[in-house]
Amino acid sequence: MSTTAGRATGQADEERRRGAFSSRRVFILAAIGSAVGLGNIWRFPYVAYENGGGAFVVPYLVALLTAGIPFLLLDYAIGHRHRGSAPLSFARLRRGTEGLGWWQVGICFVIAIYYAAVIAWALRYTFFSLDEAWGADPEGFFFGEFLQAGDVQVTADVVPGVLVPLVLVWLAVLVIMALGVQRGIGATSLVFIPVLVLAFAALVVRALLLPGAAAGLDALFTPDWSALTSAPVWAAAFGQIFFSLSIGFGIMITYASYVGRREDMIGSGLVVGFSNSGFELLAGIGVFAALGFMAQAGGVAVGEVASDGIGLAFIAFPTIISEAPAGALIGVLFFGSLVIAGITSLVSVIEVVISAVRDKLDTSRLTATLVVGGPAAVLSLVLFSTTSGIYVLDVVDHFVNQYGILVVALISMLIVAWAVRALAGLGEHLNVHGRPRVGAGWRVLTSLVAPAGLAVVLVFALRDDLAAPYGDYPGWLLLVCGWLLVAVLPLVGFLLARLPWRAGTHLDGPPPGSDPAAPLHATPATDPPPGNRPVTGHDEGGLR
Repeated sequence: MSTTAGRATGQADEERRRGAFSSRRVFILAAIGSAVGLGNIWRFPYVAYENGGGAFVVPYLVALLTAGIPFLLLDYAIGHRHRGSAPLSFARLRRGTEGLGWWQVGICFVIAIYYAAVIAWALRYTFFSLDEAWGADPEGFFFGEFLQAGDVQVTADVVPGVLVPLVLVWLAVLVIMALGVQRGIGATSLVFIPVLVLAFAALVVRALLLPGAAAGLDALFTPDWSALTSAPVWAAAFGQIFFSLSIGFGIMITYASYVGRREDMIGSGLVVGFSNSGFELLAGIGVFAALGFMAQAGGVAVGEVASDGIGLAFIAFPTIISEAPAGALIGVLFFGSLVIAGITSLVSVIEVVISAVRDKLDTSRLTATLVVGGPAAVLSLVLFSTTSGIYVLDVVDHFVNQYGILVVALISMLIVAWAVRALAGLGEHLNVHGRPRVGAGWRVLTSLVAPAGLAVVLVFALRDDLAAPYGDYPGWLLLVCGWLLVAVLPLVGFLLARLPWRAGTHLDGPPPGSDPAAPLHATPATDPPPGNRPVTGHDEGGLR
């Protein structure tokens, strides 16, 4: 066998071991599934409303085109060229940067354990919608009867109504992860994303038919052009883009490593970026049409009922469901959409960790799923199925997003652009099969504009948190579940980078055979079909 053919065969074996998406379409749906999450539905509409309404579209599109998509393409290039998880891709980029990948892995692990809890709440509320179990007081029901939240403290008092759906969420996720990249993640995305779009489109149509819907849309889209001169508005736009595209913390690096080496990653990035923004716009229309109905029913202005996050999902929408005609249908569509969007995002987050463990230790898919998913599920149940779960979740979510994702994204971008100076090579890799081609403009946006946007968002967040305690929580809770947590994650990341890689792991640059311009000597790898699986014990695969 020639050296070239041997390298191609080795590359095919490596991709068969790790797993791969069967097509570009599957990858795009999986990437959209990761990007379209809870924040698209319950965060974007209120951010747009609070920051200029219709005028917010201007800074939002500027942020998308000058920072979001360029950063997304950077993640794609790193993963697609170096064919590995976040730690392995960074190690192949430059050995000293591996710790950045493990820092991202740590962030994803933390996000997974609390994100599952919110999905569990939405799952329970999907069934609550059928008989409007919250009664006349949705807020009192949510914090009292459902979560049983008391004083701000950390307790071990389990709430069965949260524990059971949380167990179900983790069981579903672990099954998906154990099935592998294509038969698990890919197949789930092929089904869930079309269902999500159809369900949410039906919700929007129903919301638009409610009395008062026009007033809600008028409140959302009426432009306040003076907002364009406000720095916080621009910071909000960049923040929304960074948080909603799943960039900067390992997800897109990992997913891109599962894509065939001759695929168009630039075109894929544009599809994912604009699809994500399109869904956010759809969410804004549906949410504010419903809020317009709620405001009219209560005889108040839309601004008095507008909210975001947990307040929108579990307090405002139950109120709308109770008052609207066919409210049960609205509830099932809304909370069902939250569950679907949450599952596809949670799957992508936990895959970052599983992929890293598999690359580092050469474990089977099932073993890595149990090693990662088991402890994650236990921690999730211990921390977030208790009466104090809502408080811990709120603090951890705030600090991990603001000072975990933003900081590692900023530092990794600066290191790749200015310390390693890898942008030219990564751009050339994208251009081999990608259209439209990226050039000096992309390098400027990635090395200057995007980091500047991230830095501004970070400065505003830090200013707010230093001015007043987040959420008026006690200092000890903010210290332990906030500041200390985000300080420990990079330390753990760079310690994990000191562990040796499995024998035979290629670390000196992109692996042999990964050049997208090279001739193909082997069929691109996908998951082996059932009944025709390797018996090495280290295949990509499934439950066995």
